[in-house]
Amino acid sequence: MGTLLALFLAALDQTVVATAGPDMQKSLAMEPALYTWITTAYLVAATVLVPVYGRLSDLFGRKRILLVGVVIFLAGSVGCGVSQSAAQLITFRAVQGVGAASLFTSAFAVIGDLFPPAERGKYTGLFGAAFGVSSLVGPLLGGFITDTWGWHWVFFINLPIGLVALSVIALFMPTLKRPGVATGSVDVLGALLLAVAVVPFLLAASFGRPEVAPGDFGYRWTSWQVLSLLGLSVLGAAAFVGWELKVKEPLVELRLFRTPVMAWGSASLFVLGAAFLTPMVFLPLFMVNVVGVTNTASGLTISPLVLGVVAGNVVSGQLAARLGTYKPLMVIALVLLCVGFSIMGFTLRADSSQAEVTVKMVLVGLGMGPSIPLYTLAIQNAVAPEHLGVATSMSTFARQMGSTFGIAVAGSLFATTLSSTLTERLQVVTAGLPTALVQRYAPSGGGSGEAALAAGKVFDGDALKARIEEQLEAARAVAAKALRGAALAVALV
Repeated sequence: MGTLLALFLAALDQTVVATAGPDMQKSLAMEPALYTWITTAYLVAATVLVPVYGRLSDLFGRKRILLVGVVIFLAGSVGCGVSQSAAQLITFRAVQGVGAASLFTSAFAVIGDLFPPAERGKYTGLFGAAFGVSSLVGPLLGGFITDTWGWHWVFFINLPIGLVALSVIALFMPTLKRPGVATGSVDVLGALLLAVAVVPFLLAASFGRPEVAPGDFGYRWTSWQVLSLLGLSVLGAAAFVGWELKVKEPLVELRLFRTPVMAWGSASLFVLGAAFLTPMVFLPLFMVNVVGVTNTASGLTISPLVLGVVAGNVVSGQLAARLGTYKPLMVIALVLLCVGFSIMGFTLRADSSQAEVTVKMVLVGLGMGPSIPLYTLAIQNAVAPEHLGVATSMSTFARQMGSTFGIAVAGSLFATTLSSTLTERLQVVTAGLPTALVQRYAPSGGGSGEAALAAGKVFDGDALKARIEEQLEAARAVAAKALRGAALAVALV
């Protein structure tokens, strides 16, 4: 129960923040290129530390590492809740990620400790359903809290859940330390080299642009900044692999990748990780800024996607336990996922209605659902018990790495598309309007108008409507005064 609460806590935070993201962007005057870093900072920290926590949990037991992770996560939540700038929010989101890495890794490893291989599919499906339930509750809760009390409060809801999880884990959970695992120290140098390999790569993916207009935030793919980051990442990866192969107690047992299930399962999780979180982050932004619904309504819109994830998790886990195989279920899920994304990609338009988008998300959710439990289950069953923590952490690392990379690339495409089309579209929309009104709502500082969008000037329709109504009311007052004067003149005559 405590482990489920801890996993639910980390998963809930992702979806709650996704729904509140548009309000955070406007409130903190955040540039569109930095918008994805609300999620990316969280994922980068979680991704880099997942293998570290996997090794620590093998050495010191799942219970201790879970407790440390929950404490760090709650501290980051408080920091996010009191943030007053984009830099503070992104920093504390990274702190949350440091704690979340422990929750994601230890939670799934506990299944391998407590249950035999024949029973793991059933319980892995339930743990995967925690992701789905959090994804269902999160958007609705995030939208309601944002519309009612403001986005700061979406982080404070973590505190009561986290305190309950801490109490249950501390009082009832066994240590769950594998007796056959050798004692020793953590490979600190390996962790640092892994960070050098991962962080620059993700930064390059996030800041790279095909073209950069004046005033935009980012760099061309061929710029020295992006090429330097990619080169540093390659050097870090080479150094990490070389060190891990020769160190006595490696952070990551690379020899496990000689097992085909481990190698291909991790590669699949990387791709599925990119597919899983990207719609959660960008669909609320589309619904609020394009379709024009409230934050709460945007949460309701993605509910079918989440319900599909929950159904796919639970049903696939139960079927895998009964059938004794999971490969056919994986294939069916991937087909559904490809069909769902194809429909979304070819038919989603600026004039799409809320109901239309809602229906299209069902297939995507059903295809995503089995991706969480089944691949982790396959990897756990393919390794020896003493490598269970490391193997689980590597599957989590692959999924988190894919999610971070997917969001970074999608964010780069988002900012680039906005940069290349916003000014052109605004010129068409404002054609024929009074010059003073055009200047008032035009992007400032040249370039793409990203700063204006971040400040809410481009899409602040409520302010424009209020301004027009104010001018109309003034005109009515002048007209009424003139009519009264004319009536008085007529009466005197």
